[in-house]
Amino acid sequence: MLVRKHRSAGHQILIFVVALLVIGLLAQARADLASYEIEQGVALADAQNPEIIIARKKVEGAHGGLIEARSGYLPSVISSGFADKRQTQTDTRLRQEDYSASVRALENVYTGGAVSNQVGIAELMIEKQRCELEEVRNRVAMDVRVGFYDVLLNRAKVRVRENSVRALEEELKTQEERLRAGIVGTLNVGRAQVALANEQPELANAKTQLTNSYLRLGELFGIDFRSNPDQPRFEVAGQLQYAALHPDLNECLGRADANRAEIKARQIDVEIEDRQYLVDRSELRPHVQVFSGYEVYNERDPLVGQEFNHGYLVGVNATWHLFDGFATKGRMQATHSRREAAVAALEAARRAVASEVRSAFLDLQQGETVLETTTKSVQTADESLEITKTNLAAGLGTQLDILQAAADVTRTRTTRLSAIYLHNVALARLARACGSPPEALNFAANRLKKSHEKQALDMAAPPAKLTKR
Repeated sequence: MLVRKHRSAGHQILIFVVALLVIGLLAQARADLASYEIEQGVALADAQNPEIIIARKKVEGAHGGLIEARSGYLPSVISSGFADKRQTQTDTRLRQEDYSASVRALENVYTGGAVSNQVGIAELMIEKQRCELEEVRNRVAMDVRVGFYDVLLNRAKVRVRENSVRALEEELKTQEERLRAGIVGTLNVGRAQVALANEQPELANAKTQLTNSYLRLGELFGIDFRSNPDQPRFEVAGQLQYAALHPDLNECLGRADANRAEIKARQIDVEIEDRQYLVDRSELRPHVQVFSGYEVYNERDPLVGQEFNHGYLVGVNATWHLFDGFATKGRMQATHSRREAAVAALEAARRAVASEVRSAFLDLQQGETVLETTTKSVQTADESLEITKTNLAAGLGTQLDILQAAADVTRTRTTRLSAIYLHNVALARLARACGSPPEALNFAANRLKKSHEKQALDMAAPPAKLTKR
């Protein structure tokens, strides 16, 4: 019997040691995960997001177009040649062989403004692609911030639901103990079981939403989840906090009109069409080139000179389209129409950006209103739960009242979390609409003090037990 006791104790010690090792390994694996704050996540996405990488490649491609356009200022070297042998059909003194080869360097002297405007178009294309890159970066930054808020919201919801499930499990356990003591009937136990069963799917749904939030944020980071989609490759630092910011609408509208990359890109489109019109018009003017080179050729007529000849040559080429079938006129008309369309697109972009700014302000106002209402609702729900517990102790209430009051507490706290999320998302949308980072609008400087943040976080968590506040 003593041996058996020693063996049982040793077995328990072994299980305890194994459990400690497993916990240590899990903690180490968790510690190895990279942890990012919001601005760190924005920087990571700026370096790895596929859309931003593609936009940067387009900027590089536009630089190649500038090199091509500048080639009109530089001399070009051309080599040409031919050789043939004719079969004599009639009597002739000409030689049957005919050949020629030359190397020439050509330089544009006058192109009617074509080259200078082509270079101007290439430079504008680079600037336009930079604006497109900036617009993509601003949009991705907004998406990353919203993705962070999604993760923080869903993680907070998971904690709310976990605490609610834990409280309902303790309530069920309490009712079962009271049933065994003969204090209550089976109805109380059944109600507690139903309340717990209703809350458990909500917890599972919150965990699923949290996993999906990580997947969406990882996609913005350019992380591949195909090898192990169930495990996150990173962790999000911080908690969902309310940012107390009240920006000025007129100031943001002016900032958006001046800084928004989309508006700048549409302005560049108008300038490009102006330049293209000058390029098209240059076809109506003469083009002059000078050239110099070396030529090797043969003389077919023996009476004129020797067969093999070579030497340097210098000359001028000039072309002037006196009539081209109205081709240039058609191109100029098409360019003029494209310019008018670009002007219309510019005005539409300005109206759309102003609408984005106003929409973000409406969302801010809605978030403020909902947040104020839900904050009062959380306080009221807490007070109602306390009053219900007091009534139950005095025999003036029922267990159903307790369960309903507890559900109200969980629902109001979850709604308040959603209100904070909507408010912060509206701020991220406003930053993107203004074409500025949040720091430029002093978002970070207007956050609540840490004491107020702690109070807000405490308000967002349900009571650990139904018997406590």
